[in-house]
Amino acid sequence: MGEVEIYYFSGTGNSIHVARELEKRIPDTKIIPLVKFLNQEMVETSAKTVGFVFPIHMAMSPVPVRKFLEKLNLKSVEYIFAIATRVGTQHRAFVDVEDILKKKGKVLDSFFSLNMASNDPKFDDWHEATEEEIAHLEVELQSNLDLIQEIIINKEKSRKKDTTFTREMPAFSIISVFLPFFSRFYSVKFYSDSKCVGCGTCEKVCLSGKINLVNEKPLWQKDVPCFSCYACINYCPQQAIQIKSPSLVKTYTEVNGRYSHPYATVKDIAMQK
Repeated sequence: MGEVEIYYFSGTGNSIHVARELEKRIPDTKIIPLVKFLNQEMVETSAKTVGFVFPIHMAMSPVPVRKFLEKLNLKSVEYIFAIATRVGTQHRAFVDVEDILKKKGKVLDSFFSLNMASNDPKFDDWHEATEEEIAHLEVELQSNLDLIQEIIINKEKSRKKDTTFTREMPAFSIISVFLPFFSRFYSVKFYSDSKCVGCGTCEKVCLSGKINLVNEKPLWQKDVPCFSCYACINYCPQQAIQIKSPSLVKTYTEVNGRYSHPYATVKDIAMQK
């Protein structure tokens, strides 16, 4: 089927795990962290098949994924797929991706949503996924990857709506207007509490380079955009990083646990940069 390139973006390891599993299953496949290319003007590829694996951010594709797609030259590509990892919620990520692809004269041939554990501990009803829950999700994941593997190898079309927003859905036109607007003005604010020991893990895993260690304490630079990947809060070994409560809304990171995929280390996340 020719060389396959899979570009991935992952804050706490779910998408890395999916990309690695596909690399094992699909011959002549190379997985590539897309964050490495965000400072380039243009990204070239000679692959015939290209895929993208990423998490859902606020029901959309992550900002760095969209920025990368804008830079990617897809002239040689014959087949394009995308995989979104999520908690099970509806999203419009594939519409985001296809809007960019259409400007390049391409279409999204196949897309898939895979359910995985949540890495967002700010909500009252959130809990860290148990070993049993992760094991159950993994069985479901492997079963879905069996199907996805065959679809990609055979370059089949697969565009199941599932719980994904599409242009055919009646509410899509309204939802699609408000989501990008809301995300532009809403940003999570992080801080470190007294449990911080200045280990520097947050700085290592920060994919946007927003965190600097100053006097052995993390500083979130105001002039550097956050990728909202949640790597810093979930990989802190002391659980010292918290999310500030915005006006009229309470966050629960001080009492909740944390989540990172059991097969994704600090080094795995940091090496994306």
